[in-house]
Amino acid sequence: MKHVSTVKQKSISNLMNKLISTVLALCLSLTAQAIDPDRWQNISQTLFPQTEITEDANVITITTASRAEDAATVPVNIRTWFPQTPDHYVTDIWLIIDQNPSPVAAHFMLTPESGQADIETRVRINEYTLIRAIARVSDGHYYQNVRFIKASGGCSAPATKENTEAGLGKIKITELSALPGRPNWIQAQIRHPNDSGLAMDQLSRNYTPAHYVRHLSVQHAGRTILSADLDISISENPEFEFYVRPDLEHDITVDFTDNTEATWSAQLKSVK
Repeated sequence: MKHVSTVKQKSISNLMNKLISTVLALCLSLTAQAIDPDRWQNISQTLFPQTEITEDANVITITTASRAEDAATVPVNIRTWFPQTPDHYVTDIWLIIDQNPSPVAAHFMLTPESGQADIETRVRINEYTLIRAIARVSDGHYYQNVRFIKASGGCSAPATKENTEAGLGKIKITELSALPGRPNWIQAQIRHPNDSGLAMDQLSRNYTPAHYVRHLSVQHAGRTILSADLDISISENPEFEFYVRPDLEHDITVDFTDNTEATWSAQLKSVK
């Protein structure tokens, strides 16, 4: 009887192992099907023709949730792993969401005055996708880091009703940290619906026109520290966190421009 019981246990164990393998294979298959293999190829040929992009987490990393809690507001952290100096610095960072209708969420242009080329923001995710950060360094080399995220419907999610005309364009600038010997960590927020143009009004059945922040500029003493070209993949009420060098003695000026050419500006007093 013990022998029979052992045989049954082995049979059940083998069956369970086969079932688990089948389920895993199915999950991997569905994940693969969710990603268009030609999508990145088309994006890269358009943005970076004949350019070698090296995968290197020692240069740049991107961090986000593996599964989004809210596909319309997904936090994204981009980190670089060397300081910004005049001799060696990150000149550009592209934030790309492969499967989004407009995949280039942001193109950040940086200078040595930032001190550190780190960026945090929030994005919309339309479907299961690869999300990538690509850095161009002053020596002309390109590097990237890639993550897979599960989310859906973020680009067609309507803006909340809190974004009234009365509050539109209100900017809040906050100094989040000022540690000795480190660049200062700054947060800039703007009240704006950032409508993607893909959300349908459930009453009229018409699509809400696209209305989004398309440009960010951060300046100090007439010099640009950071600027960015933005698109509909950035979340409602755009929020950006970035560094500036701690030896800056003048006010920081932040300008936002949206796709209607409306412009808003605010200042943060000296961060020294």
